[in-house]
Amino acid sequence: MAVKNASVTSAGDNVNFAPAPLDREATFFVAGHRGLVGSAIWRKLVSEGFGNLVGRTSAELDLKDRDAVFAFFAATKPRYVVLAAAKVGGILANDTYPVDFLSDNLRIQVNVLDASREHGVERLLFLGSSCIYPKFAEQPIKEEYLLTGHLEPTNDAYAIAKIAGIKQIQALRRQYGLPWISAMPTNLYGPGDNFSPEGSHVLPALIRRYDEAVKSGQATVTNWGTGSPRREFLHVDDMAAACLHLLENYDGPDQVNVGTGRDVTIRELAEIVAKTVGFDGRIEWDISKPDGTPQKLLDVSKLAAAGWEAQISLVEGIADTVKWYRANVDNIRR
Repeated sequence: MAVKNASVTSAGDNVNFAPAPLDREATFFVAGHRGLVGSAIWRKLVSEGFGNLVGRTSAELDLKDRDAVFAFFAATKPRYVVLAAAKVGGILANDTYPVDFLSDNLRIQVNVLDASREHGVERLLFLGSSCIYPKFAEQPIKEEYLLTGHLEPTNDAYAIAKIAGIKQIQALRRQYGLPWISAMPTNLYGPGDNFSPEGSHVLPALIRRYDEAVKSGQATVTNWGTGSPRREFLHVDDMAAACLHLLENYDGPDQVNVGTGRDVTIRELAEIVAKTVGFDGRIEWDISKPDGTPQKLLDVSKLAAAGWEAQISLVEGIADTVKWYRANVDNIRR
C-alpha cells in the first residue's frame, strides 16, 4: 500500500514527499518505548502534543514474533512509526553473543518494517548506530563512508544487522515509494541508560564508578587505557528532538548522522564526571589495557543542512544524568 503523496518508481529514488509537521492526533507507534532512546522519544512526543502514542513492552509484544507483530499493526494501524527497539549491549556482550545480536535485530527490523508497509505506515524513522561505519574510517565520519572498510570485529554482528536495516529502508523507498528515513546516532547517554558493569558503555560506566568511589571514600579511581581516545557524546533528549525534526523536515535515501560534531578525550570525560559527582581523589590509568579506536566522530553536516543542531552541552548533560542516576540508583539496570 503506497502512502499519500508518494510515487512508486522502478528506477532510482524519486519519492515525491514534502516534509511537513506530523499530525499530533495520529496514532504513533514507538517501538522500544522503554529503552534509552525510545523513552526519550516518547517524552519528546508527549511534550510536543502527540495525543495517540502507542507502545508495548517486550512482554506485551515480542517484536521477533512475526505473526504477533502483524496482528498488532492490524489492530492499532499506526500512521507513524519510530523503530528504536533493538537488542543492544556493550563490547563484552556484543563480542560474547554475536548470534543473538545479529538474529534478534534482523528479526525485529524485518518484522516491523514489513508490517509497517503492509498496513500503510506513512512516515517511519529507523534508528541505527555509528558502529555501522568502518573501524578505521576517515574522521569525521561521513554518511558516504558506509561499506567502505572493515567493521570493528567485536560488534560486527550488531553493525551488520543495522546496515541491513538501512538497506531495507532504501529498498522500500525504491520499490514502494515510501518516504521512510534512517538516522545513525553517535554515543548516546542520559536518563534511562544502562549502568550495569557488564552491559554499560563508557559514560554510564564512569558515572557509576566515580559515584561509588565518592560513597565508599575511595582515594583513587583507575580507568582502562591511556585516556587519549576521542569520543563524541549526545544527550538522549537531543537525539529525540533530532528524530522528530528529521521526520518533519528531511526526506532522502541516505542515513543521517546524528551527533554534536564535537568530541572529547576519555581523560577529559573522566575529569568532567569526577568533578560532577564530587570525586576529588586521584585518577589513574591502566595503560596495560586497550584504548580501542583512536577517534570516532561523526560528520553532522547533513543534519545541519536539515536545520538541526544539538542544544545540550556535555557538562550540562552529564550533570542531568548524574542527578537521574542518583535518584533512581536502586531501580535501574545494574
